[in-house]
Amino acid sequence: MAKASGLVLLMVLSTIAAPASAQGAVQDPKQPSVDNPHMHFWGDSGLNNCWTHFDRNDSAGSASEGYGAQTFAEGEQVEVDFTCKMQENFKQDMYLDANGTITIEITVRIYSANGCDDSQNECIPLTLTLTKGSMEIAKQEFPNVNNDYEDEEVRWDINANETMARWNRSAEEPQLRVQYSWAGRSDIFCIIDDCTGEFWFYYSNNEENYSVEANFPVINQTIPGEGGDGGDGIGGAVSDALPGFGLFAGIGALALAAVGASRFSREE
Repeated sequence: MAKASGLVLLMVLSTIAAPASAQGAVQDPKQPSVDNPHMHFWGDSGLNNCWTHFDRNDSAGSASEGYGAQTFAEGEQVEVDFTCKMQENFKQDMYLDANGTITIEITVRIYSANGCDDSQNECIPLTLTLTKGSMEIAKQEFPNVNNDYEDEEVRWDINANETMARWNRSAEEPQLRVQYSWAGRSDIFCIIDDCTGEFWFYYSNNEENYSVEANFPVINQTIPGEGGDGGDGIGGAVSDALPGFGLFAGIGALALAAVGASRFSREE
């Protein structure tokens, strides 16, 4: 009986410890969670590298001026095409409310010509594409963004659906592609004006306090069948509500079996 009781105690203690270690990934500030749903944007000063994570206070390696920029000679096509990717893979799958809204907010500053002739140059207004790993799930053009060297705040609301409900770790992290291709300015006024083309993309640590982030409608979710009884009945419901309960129930059954075997042996 003493051995069986010791086994029960050992199993219970190990079970209590299990959920605490499993929650480490959720508590990582760079990872998404219900309490940490805002993905922030960072990058270098030349727009050669753009990355994201969910920790607003970790701008390590990002341009100290709070933006990345590229310049183009007078009359040269103002053209950028870069993708901001997660700095680290998800440690757990991310689940979203399929009826919720993904909101992406960025700020840019563009200087280019007012018009663009498609017959001579490729003309792409500011275009954002959200991908789930390599799969495109939403794309939007913003043709009204000004190109007069004024900061322009852009907000993009994306209605979620079943396709966006689950984002698998290590394969389906969100990525934001940014494209722009427009004719550079070249006219008689460039004799006195500086007609150098420019494209700026602000990061989350910008000094102007622009909101630069993607807000995901993150929800808690468990993997189907995790409860051990197909998710049906009280055992499955409690298992979903209390992480580690399924493991605890299994261990408890083994311990009770050990106690029963001890009693049976003593009675003989």
